[in-house]
Amino acid sequence: MMGVILGGKMLGILALLSVMKGFGWFFGAEAGASTLAKTAVQADDLISPINTLWVLLAAFLVFFMQAGFMALEAGFARSRETVNVLMECLFDTMICGIIFWAVGFAFMFGGGSSIIGHTYFFLSDAPAAYDYAGLFDTKVAFLAFFLFQFAFADTASTITSGAMVGRTSFKGDILYSVVVSAFIYPIFGHWVWGPGGWLGNTMGWFNGLFANADGSMEVVFRDFAGSTVVHTVGGVIALMGAIALGPRLGRKFKHEGGGLFPPHDLTMAAIGAVILWFGWYGFNPGSTLSAMDWEGIGRVAANTTLAACAGGIVAVLWVYPSYKKWDLGMCLNGFLGGLVAVTAPCYWISPLGAVIVGAIAGVIVPLGVDFMERIRVDDPIGAVPVHMMCGIFGTLAVGLFATGEFGLPGPEGADNSVSIRGLFYGGGTKQLMAQAVGSITCLVVVGGIALILMKVIRMLPGTWNLRISREEELEGIDIVEHGSPPYHLESGSGVVYITPVSPDFDKDDRKEKELV
Repeated sequence: MMGVILGGKMLGILALLSVMKGFGWFFGAEAGASTLAKTAVQADDLISPINTLWVLLAAFLVFFMQAGFMALEAGFARSRETVNVLMECLFDTMICGIIFWAVGFAFMFGGGSSIIGHTYFFLSDAPAAYDYAGLFDTKVAFLAFFLFQFAFADTASTITSGAMVGRTSFKGDILYSVVVSAFIYPIFGHWVWGPGGWLGNTMGWFNGLFANADGSMEVVFRDFAGSTVVHTVGGVIALMGAIALGPRLGRKFKHEGGGLFPPHDLTMAAIGAVILWFGWYGFNPGSTLSAMDWEGIGRVAANTTLAACAGGIVAVLWVYPSYKKWDLGMCLNGFLGGLVAVTAPCYWISPLGAVIVGAIAGVIVPLGVDFMERIRVDDPIGAVPVHMMCGIFGTLAVGLFATGEFGLPGPEGADNSVSIRGLFYGGGTKQLMAQAVGSITCLVVVGGIALILMKVIRMLPGTWNLRISREEELEGIDIVEHGSPPYHLESGSGVVYITPVSPDFDKDDRKEKELV
């Protein structure tokens, strides 16, 4: 009896399965014709959301670099300068956000001339996706693209403060930050990355050197993720600011028997530097603006890593014979120099090229630090050697190490119809010349404007002057400008300043000025 019942149940289950299979076959056959037609449409509809998510993720990583800058700069500075460093980095970020929304994005990425954009002020009349003023659809949501580019603009502004630590008035910092975020960075950025910008499209006055007989461009200036647009711009402005300010009180340079004031917290500096390395994975791979270019993203991320590794190792080994010490500070700036240098060529070079680029940057950084000591420019963080000098080299590296295998990233994948080939891979000198034109333009135009800007602010009366007074600097910029030291007695650290603060500790400097 039990067998009959079980057999009946099994037959019932088989019958039910047969009916389900029949329904599936009938409706599946009817829908099959439309499934293939819908597949292409559905895939295309997914590109914009996927690319937007990728760009937003990259924007968050780049923005998190601000935490790295804050920790790195505060750690390398003296304890008496810590609160000022933190506050300036925060306020620069907030100023940049409002100004880039109002005018900076329009000047940089709005439609207009080859010199400047003039649409999208206050992000008005924005399309759903950013399309380079109708020239090219990125398939990235407009506001996601804006957020990504704001994080880049913020980076350039923060780099500037690194060489000006310890003696820049807070009001003076606000003044130059407004000009950098509103005009200097976005207008130069438009020349390279903006719709119709002359460096990235026609090479302007230098067109005859790089155009084919039919008028098309053989090569143009290339800067994949900003060795020039972000790092050289920030570095050269930092240099001009440090020159206009002069050194901190009591600062003696190496040939005078002195050197940089010792960092007050290398633990903080090291953590900040690694945060910057982490953020670079948004900076460089995110600059594809496309998650569909999966091969390019992987190559850029690997090249970014290898250049950083090579830069840090070489910098430490370079200085070891002179000091017989394994220098942590040089290690940090060495791998940061490698990251800066690989930022321009990272899409177009091989892993071997990335190692070479990083290794050369690892030599540039200590040589650059020595050069700054020789010309008596006080750069407490090493912003100029890392960002300006390695940025220039990284830009030139496109014209040296680009393999010619990779073209340009696109919203649906790589576009290899364009060949970017450097001197060492049979490309001749044209690309290297274009890179030199871009770097020299940045140094001359941005550097000249920045020097005038800093000199003008340096002449302003009262608290708007670029530099705080001697008495205020002796008292300590954290106390004078912000009303609080970074550490308090109960914390057990930072109780005593690591530099002299007596009224006469800089008497030699004052005597020298009186003689002059």
